Amino acid sequence: MEDIFQGYKGMALETLKKYSVRVWGKTHIVTTRGEFDGTILPRAENDDDQHIVLKIITGYNIGINVTTIKEMKEIGYKKANYKVPEKEFPYTNGQPAVKLFGTGGTIASRLDYRTGAVIPAFSPGELYGSVPELADICNLSTEKVFAVFSENMGPKQYISLAIAIGKEIENGIDGIIIAHGTDTLHHTAAALTYMVQDSPVPIVLVGSQRSSDRPSSDAALNLMHSAVAAGHGDIAEVMVCMFGPTSDEYGFLHRGTRVRKMHSSYRSTFRTLGDTPLATVTRKGVKPIKKQYNHRRKDRNVKILPYFEEKVTILYYYPNMQPDIIDALVDCGYKGIIIAGTGLGHVNKPVYPALKRAVEKGVHIFMTVQTLWGYTHMFVYDTGRDLLSMGIVPLDNMLPEAAYIKLGWTLGQTSKRKEVIDIMQKPVNDETTKREPYNGYLLYQGGVPEVEQFVKNFRK
Repeated sequence: MEDIFQGYKGMALETLKKYSVRVWGKTHIVTTRGEFDGTILPRAENDDDQHIVLKIITGYNIGINVTTIKEMKEIGYKKANYKVPEKEFPYTNGQPAVKLFGTGGTIASRLDYRTGAVIPAFSPGELYGSVPELADICNLSTEKVFAVFSENMGPKQYISLAIAIGKEIENGIDGIIIAHGTDTLHHTAAALTYMVQDSPVPIVLVGSQRSSDRPSSDAALNLMHSAVAAGHGDIAEVMVCMFGPTSDEYGFLHRGTRVRKMHSSYRSTFRTLGDTPLATVTRKGVKPIKKQYNHRRKDRNVKILPYFEEKVTILYYYPNMQPDIIDALVDCGYKGIIIAGTGLGHVNKPVYPALKRAVEKGVHIFMTVQTLWGYTHMFVYDTGRDLLSMGIVPLDNMLPEAAYIKLGWTLGQTSKRKEVIDIMQKPVNDETTKREPYNGYLLYQGGVPEVEQFVKNFRK
């Protein structure tokens, strides 16, 4: 027998029964706070029993406390089908051939009403069913390589992706898109920058902050922008494609080693740090911001370097850090440590002996700064000089996450100290730069009069 009250229990279930209203029923509800029309949605099994969830005409969901309900009436019924049917992508002569690798994440997901969670559910082939505009941009083929949230991506996945990208380039593809969850998208972008070098075609990682079933989803536009960049753009690098401003005016293309997720839910969460983005992108094309970048080529030559040592970590320094943390990492067999130090690259004196012991045992330790913008300058203060004398190596303005990925990639190739230092300090693609541009660090603080006036003038 079909469950017509999916997930409801207690007071909420009794209210639905009282007014003979079913889940998926189009319902008019009169409450002490006003009247509402919408569709009754299922509830997650762990939710409370005091609210009924209604999807209103705008596409958003609201919760109505059952104690406020004065009257309910079901005025229609249609059970929703949240699965997008998979469609064969049409072929158009003259369009560039683009390969989309699906890994999971919000850009290919739906809401699981049983648990209330967003889950990877759409296969990449279903993307055409939900974003048919892609057919006007390129001839898209898809391959589902993983179905995981980005927190479950790691070296195994990085290596598989790098090898798969190499094969597609060898087979003549014009561009590559990787659909990826946003939480660790910048880690994967860095990994592929190191593992796939001198690509003749664009490699574009794309995600979305809001799932495809939400009216404010950025998934469709991000996909269209990534298809333009991969199929028609001239920038042949590993890039991240996401919203530029929080509106839908344009997207940014960020270099894979200088990008970072900076907000947990903002749609324009990804920012280039210590530099400017590579380009803006719209459905009409790519407009470069930086003058220097790797251009698209017609050859099929690419370097695939799929290496990674997993016993590497980031150590985020904090006041009163104890030396036993470092000793424990060494005892557990860690071969490399990236320190995100304070200021210009500092830690406290109590950890000095542990760091010295670690270096003497062959652990490779590098210093970055937790400020994210700026450089390590370890000759300025005694602390930095002491750390240099122990063998801690500064990494200029490399982001901690990019440094962690690069150290894992480096130690996958060699453990010889000089070779490791040489590889880490030689930029692959701007993970370190000679200087930061004057506009590479811009922070606008809301509430400041001049900033508020600027925002009002710019966003009328």
